[in-house]
Amino acid sequence: MGIRLGTNPIAWSNDDMRELGAEISLETCLTQARAAGFEGIELGHKFPRTSAALRPILDDHGIALVGGWYSTQLLTRSVSDEWKIAEDHLALLKDMGCTVFIMAETSNAVHGERGIPLSRKPVLESGGWTEFGRRMSEFSTRLGDQGYLPAFHHHMGTVVETVEEIARFMEETSDAVGLLLDTGHAAFAGIDPAGLARTYGSRITHVHCKDIRLSVRSAALESDASFPDAVIGNVSTVPGEGIFTVPGDGDVDFASVLAEMKKAAYDGWLVVEAEQDPEKADPETYANLGFANLQSFATDAGLI
Repeated sequence: MGIRLGTNPIAWSNDDMRELGAEISLETCLTQARAAGFEGIELGHKFPRTSAALRPILDDHGIALVGGWYSTQLLTRSVSDEWKIAEDHLALLKDMGCTVFIMAETSNAVHGERGIPLSRKPVLESGGWTEFGRRMSEFSTRLGDQGYLPAFHHHMGTVVETVEEIARFMEETSDAVGLLLDTGHAAFAGIDPAGLARTYGSRITHVHCKDIRLSVRSAALESDASFPDAVIGNVSTVPGEGIFTVPGDGDVDFASVLAEMKKAAYDGWLVVEAEQDPEKADPETYANLGFANLQSFATDAGLI
């Protein structure tokens, strides 16, 4: 399909903390995203969930649907049960012409809980990885048979967060399971995003481009903060900037990351997904900055 630049509405309206951006309309989000230059956008909680309602809205703004987050719970559910639960989401993606299926394993996850520090994230015992990998592989094979590119999201506060957990997950899953590279979550977990791209480039099917403020990461780890508190910058006695920002505004080396994606012949979406508190980080300003910087990085890497 060729490299395309997309964004996520989480900069305007947060899905985990819905009080963030509650007053910002979907119309404002789509208008500002398209004006910034983005060709596509992922789903958010303010989006209609039927193609009949959603298509005319996106068409009016000249913006495509990239896909949208789906929470798997394959540690506790069978593949058949998971497939039934995913039917409505799958139908929407199919009707909207999406090809990527974004998923993260959220069984016992703490990423949405302000009262639970990241140090209390779920940990999968050694004996559980094989069955988890088998279920995820079977689920992904079904997705592939339906024409989707499975994209598994490693994520802070979940069972697949650290470099060791990502490695074990990739070992225990078949090539049917694609990896979503998230530069911000990698850096938050202490992983070099370029190294992750280098190691798993052939299996990366989707890319979330978010930058990180390493000074906030240090404060978040020192204070044993929850993921939401790190996002909004509430990691010390004096709340400040959040841990994430748009490409080029933090400490991630995007030139190296995208150079590795070029070597891997990546051919898909690059999505700016940098959740911040919109009262501290004006979404329109950061959408324009994120698009301009990501376009420049991708051009320099020879991706576009």
